[in-house]
Amino acid sequence: MAVTVRDALARSGLAPLDARVLLAQALGFDRAWLVAHDADPLSAHQQAAFEALAARRRAGEPVAYLTGSREFWGLPLAVDASVLIPRPETETLVEQALNMMRQKPHPRVLDLGTGSGAIALAIAHERPDASVEAVDVSPRALALAQRNADRLKLANLCFIQSDWYEALPRGRPYDLIASNPPYVPEGNPHLSEGDVRFEPSAALRAGVDGLDALRVVIGHAPRYLAAGGRLLVEHGYDQARAVRALMADAKLEAITTHCDLAGLDRISLANKSV
Repeated sequence: MAVTVRDALARSGLAPLDARVLLAQALGFDRAWLVAHDADPLSAHQQAAFEALAARRRAGEPVAYLTGSREFWGLPLAVDASVLIPRPETETLVEQALNMMRQKPHPRVLDLGTGSGAIALAIAHERPDASVEAVDVSPRALALAQRNADRLKLANLCFIQSDWYEALPRGRPYDLIASNPPYVPEGNPHLSEGDVRFEPSAALRAGVDGLDALRVVIGHAPRYLAAGGRLLVEHGYDQARAVRALMADAKLEAITTHCDLAGLDRISLANKSV
């Protein structure tokens, strides 16, 4: 007896939403089609394609890697195992960045550790007058970010291969520097759980206390910020005090921390003196 759409979903062993997303991927239709055609039979090829995806998901592989896409700030982004999967809490960083630039025409923006390009692309999309530069040390990540920019037809940004600030020229200060750097401490049990197991280790781990990358991003920021320029970084929910101390050590001012949608300390901001 033929397996129907309804049968395939019920037998998948997946959370309902994951099952629907992956079946839609296997069939080449959207999830609304599944609802309207839940009694349709699957071909042997369609059934095999879905079962292969379902098996990978049951083994823990992230849905975003299986579908090759993730929405961020309302933008469809291609993702793969070379980059972190963009997360909703990082949209808080974009929101704060846009607020900070509201009164600044034609801002120069730097996104450090861009990965899929999520932050840079969101800012470039919302502020077509901005000049956005996005940095990553990984050529694979930069190639993916450039493909995302091309698909979104965003021309007001460029991508630079650099180990943080290393390859950036001096003398062209930025009005805003944004970064979602690695901030998970080595040995944190979270690294061996869930989707994180499949994400690039270098984009997650940051030394014994999780602050190695943040020390570089914050410590060198004043050299690259314009007078009155602003820095904002994402960090762990329990790192806000340490991050604010690093900002104070770097002689930055007006230091504050903002919560993500879950009410957890997530984004810290600071200004360079005028």
